[in-house]
This record gives sequence, structure tokens and C-alpha cells, in this order.
Amino acid sequence: MKRNIAILGSTGSIGTQALDVVREHPDHFEIYALTANNSIDLLIKQAREFVPEVVVIANEDKYKELKEALIDLPIKVWAGADSIAQVVESEPIDMVLTAMVGYSGLRPTISAIRAGKAIALANKETLVVAGELIMALATEKRVPILPVDSEHSAIFQCLSGESSPIEKILLTASGGPFRHHTTDQLAKVTKKEALKHPNWDMGAKITIDSASLMNKGFEMIEAKWLFNVEPDQVEVVVHPQSIIHSMVQFEDASIIAQLGLPDMRLPIQYAFGYPHRLKSNFERLDIFKLGTMTFEKPDMDRFRNLAFAFEAARTKGNLPCTLNAANEIVVASFLKDEIGFLEMSDIIEKTMLKTSFVKTPSYEDYVATDTEARRIAYEYIK
Repeated sequence: MKRNIAILGSTGSIGTQALDVVREHPDHFEIYALTANNSIDLLIKQAREFVPEVVVIANEDKYKELKEALIDLPIKVWAGADSIAQVVESEPIDMVLTAMVGYSGLRPTISAIRAGKAIALANKETLVVAGELIMALATEKRVPILPVDSEHSAIFQCLSGESSPIEKILLTASGGPFRHHTTDQLAKVTKKEALKHPNWDMGAKITIDSASLMNKGFEMIEAKWLFNVEPDQVEVVVHPQSIIHSMVQFEDASIIAQLGLPDMRLPIQYAFGYPHRLKSNFERLDIFKLGTMTFEKPDMDRFRNLAFAFEAARTKGNLPCTLNAANEIVVASFLKDEIGFLEMSDIIEKTMLKTSFVKTPSYEDYVATDTEARRIAYEYIK
């Protein structure tokens, strides 16, 4: 029986690669809903190919154009953030791939979990912002959360069939394009340079996060919630070749690793097909051509965002939410050439110190924190 899938963020890097997986396995998967933020031309193209039940454009100004472009097809066309949160509740949906960028993924993920839908999680910010709330709700509703990030998919696969406690997670990082840069060199980094990731083809926001190591900090927080470990049980390992996607160390000193070429379609397909491994024609890893694999410790003095993430994870409360909100603001400003590469960290640190702290936040507290932190970060930019 086919699995009906809703893809939130279908026009982004993860969304388009997820559709590649669906193309390869038309007997296993069917697209029920597609959503996008602004990329209407690609959304129209995808809708005409897959003919889902519903398409949603977050930008309501583009609703009329989308509606007219699909008028000859039996597709419901909706618009706005409320519609995205509503569509995931549709009864026929079996799985929701949350591939929206940033904080915007939180609300629809909560709606999908409440509706009992399996979650293929590519939006790490959901767990960064409100991990305690999300995991408690998933437990209550008995909803599986299947990680799509390559690192968390690797950890998930390493733990398959294991009942032994985790001693340590070894979370791999490519190190980004600037791992050998001095602080002076980092101060002069340009947007064009930061958008050139050495191994992965990703969207602009996550590429900048990878260059600053904020993405790895977010992944550490995500791992904490997904695998029920403390921040100090997650060790970040810089592995520039991106062949080992992560490792798990157990109490008997054994380490299990998952390897593969840097291709996001593999973890997407694993999540879509779980608990089965589906055959694919993806390129195979030739271990005889690997050469040397290297491992380094990250420098948290030069890449302070990673240190901020550990601080937020240890402090808990709404501090990770503040961290995420400030980061979204500074990355957007860096991409507009309004601030420098190192200024992003300066503003994040100031915002974390100034935003109100809530020890046991509710959903409403997270919303208020996100608003307050964005305002404070923006004031520092001005």
C-alpha cells in the first residue's frame, strides 16, 4: 500500500531531493500535499507533475497566480501559514516531511503530531526551539519522529536493534569552508565565499549556518532530544571528507558508524521507507577510493556559535529558542551584506544575554521569546 506524504518546503533543497525519491519509488509513495514559501514557479511545476490533493503557498500575495496556473487540474489551492498548519491534519496523510526553513516549521510540526502523523524531520529548528514540548507531544500521541538530517539518520541507523545505553554520540561535521581560517581572515569572509560549501549542496541559510558551525550546534541540540542524551554526551568531530555521517559509542567501548557518500536522498529515502530499506540506484561508496579519512576537534574560540549552542542546551528553558531567533535574523542580514561574518556571533551573544529567560516555557512563551529575540537582534544590527 502506498504511503501518502505531505512535503512542507517542497521547493527547497530537501524538498526537491525528496521528490527525487518519490520519482524513483512510485509504487511506494504518493504526494498528497506540497507547500512552498515563495518559489511559485517551481511549485507549479511540481504540482503539475505529481498532481497532489493540495498545494499551499505561504505568501498569500501569490495565491491568485498559483490558483490560475493550476485551474485545469483537480488540485485544491490554499495560501498562508494557517493553511500549512491545517493541511498536515488531513486524514489520508501518513507522513509529513518537515523541510521548511527555520522557526516557521514549528507550528505545522505540532499540528501534524497532534493529528497522529509520522514525522520525517528535516527542520532541526523545531527541536532547537521547543524540543521538550515536541518530544513530550510525540510520546503522548505515539508518533514516530524519523530524522532526515544525514547525521541524525546515521545515529538512528547505528541504534537500530540496540538496547544498550549510549555512552557518547560522535556527531560529525565537515568543518565548512573556513576551518583553517584565522580570526582575522574570518572577519573578512564574504557572502559569496560562505555560500560555497565544500561537500553539500544546500539552501543559503543552512549553508551559512554550516560555515559558522551554528548548524552543528543546532544538530547537537536536536540529537539531545531525539536520542535522550545530555549535551556533554555529544562530541562534535570535524571530518572534512563527510563519509562517516556520525557514530555512536556504547558502554563496552564499541563504536558503530554509518558511512555513505554525501547524498541527502539516502537519509530521506530511509525515513520514507522505514523500517524497510528500499533498493536505490544511488551512487555507491567505493571504499578502495576513499584514501585517508581525518578527524579534528572543532575550535570553539574561533567558531563561537557552537559554544553558544552548548551553553543554550545546558541552560535549557527558552534560551535555545532565543539562540535560533537571533541566528535567523543575523544570517538574513549577513546574506544582505548588512553585517560581517563575525558580527553574527557578536549579535547572537548580546541577544542571548538581553532576551527574557523562561525556565519552563509553554508554547506561548516560545512564540513570545521568538518575537522578543528577533526584535533585540534587529536593534543591534541597526
